[in-house]
Amino acid sequence: MRERYGPWALVAGASEGIGAAFARALATRGLDLVLVARRPEPLAALAATLPAGTTTVAADLATAEGLDAVAGATAGKDIGLVVANAAYSPIGPFVGTDPAQTARALALNCGAALWLAHRYLPAMAARGRGGLILMSSLAGQQGSPGIAAYAATKAFGTILAEGLWAELRPRGVDVLACVAGAVATPGLAASKSRPAPGTRTPEEVVEAALRGLGGGPRVVPGALMRVSSVLMSRLLPRRTAIATIARASRDLSPPPG
Repeated sequence: MRERYGPWALVAGASEGIGAAFARALATRGLDLVLVARRPEPLAALAATLPAGTTTVAADLATAEGLDAVAGATAGKDIGLVVANAAYSPIGPFVGTDPAQTARALALNCGAALWLAHRYLPAMAARGRGGLILMSSLAGQQGSPGIAAYAATKAFGTILAEGLWAELRPRGVDVLACVAGAVATPGLAASKSRPAPGTRTPEEVVEAALRGLGGGPRVVPGALMRVSSVLMSRLLPRRTAIATIARASRDLSPPPG
């Protein structure tokens, strides 16, 4: 893993949940880490459990200042793997949602992913090795009432990853969209009153992504979620798929604060 994707891996959105699970999994595989998250306290707590030399960057990737901080922290480091996990999800009807919230979702979920790709993929392509994992969501396979903007950004991420996979595979760089369904993270616990069927742990999602890296352009963790993906994207009429997601999202609530 270190020879193929090292020596440094950058994990964006690393303080908890899937991002923290990526950090732990990559550390056990011998990669040095640059961990990026907006909140410094959980980031520092995670780094304290990892090998010495882990670099942390407390930065908001939805801002130019945050992106500059990451650029500065990684200058001179041979970044061989990037995990774009940072995301923001406004919850509730689109009409009535503060436009600043949807703008933040666009900047973080799409803009930061593009910036990470532009920043680190050229060097990987030049040396003929490296990898990029874009975390996506089954919510982005169809319109998703209640999280419409978030779902749209996740559709962007999946399609971006698939295109980059085709472009960069001949140059030795692996790109993957990890299209997750429900994952048992603090964010999900704050927004749903009960877990959905087939909910996976962050560790299960990460292992599926790392196994899939270097294979096809996308992976869907969990057998039930793979069945759901095929059903929603290929078998059901579009309006039925949207109605199904609407019913599944009825117990979503905005996270505290």
